[in-house]
Amino acid sequence: MKFLHSMIRVYDVQKSIDFYTKLFGLKLSRQADLEDCTLYYLKDEITGVEIELTANFEKPEDKYVKGEAFGHFAFEVENISEFSNKLKSLGYEYIFEPFEIVLKTKDGLDKLKVAFLHDPDGNEIEVIEKK
Repeated sequence: MKFLHSMIRVYDVQKSIDFYTKLFGLKLSRQADLEDCTLYYLKDEITGVEIELTANFEKPEDKYVKGEAFGHFAFEVENISEFSNKLKSLGYEYIFEPFEIVLKTKDGLDKLKVAFLHDPDGNEIEVIEKK
């Protein structure tokens, strides 16, 4: 079995495409025009996993209401300091600045630097640098 994609509804599709392609390097891989929406698939070229951005033709007046069960997407970065510079140069900011956590594993301890930000629709994104 293989994990393929996660879908999120987006209010301003171009803002979301710019966010995921410019900041995270995802590539727009395909698009499908349906009766009530357009689907945009953004692909991680390393793993092949995609985020499906759904742009409904009929949208709520405000933004979409978030459910209580969804937590966040997570992306691994090689260097969180370099990512932070890129983040700020593109006009985005963290909701939680980078901090260190230690995970206990069966092989010992893993040290991670993590930070959190929002995408244009308020979905939470975790950024992880593994040490």
